[in-house]
Amino acid sequence: MTTTITTENIRQLRARTGVGIMDVREALLVSDGDEEKAIKFLREKGKIKQAKKADRSAVEGMLGCYVHSNNKLAALVSLHCETDFVAMNPVFQELAKDLAMHVAASDPLAVSADSIPVELVKQEQEAVEKEVAGLGKPENIAQGIIKGKMDKFRAERALLSQPFVKNPEITVGDLIAQKIGEIGENIFVERFQRMEL
Repeated sequence: MTTTITTENIRQLRARTGVGIMDVREALLVSDGDEEKAIKFLREKGKIKQAKKADRSAVEGMLGCYVHSNNKLAALVSLHCETDFVAMNPVFQELAKDLAMHVAASDPLAVSADSIPVELVKQEQEAVEKEVAGLGKPENIAQGIIKGKMDKFRAERALLSQPFVKNPEITVGDLIAQKIGEIGENIFVERFQRMEL
């Protein structure tokens, strides 16, 4: 039997946990709509710890860097944490380096889907609308196709929603959530830079 997850179910669980919409939806689907099982699932994934720690100040950190073997591709990632003690932690330092390698390999446009530059989103939207217009679909179907393509564009070009290069089973956001659970501090990517000759 398939359980229907409503917007109200998602809103209630978000209010209780502070976790993002997609993670709440996944937890409800996995737990067949049982809120307590969903909370347990989110705890096991480290998502609740991440949400609670996200409000804490993170002014320490380090720059993770990666230079490809051909010396023609490099990336820097500004990774933040709460204390200098954690900034010196080998797990945190490895995360910073792994994120820099990921940026070099996957060429994201922005840290999150919301922070992709408006001009680039507008250009992509225009290209997608032109492509879909040529399909001759009814307006409601065309709008659904456009929305799907734009959601995919944002997910594929935002660092946090990209599959992690060393383990495509998880996203970069999932990786950071795991490290937050492991280290016990708020961790976030402030910005990154990718350079290529």
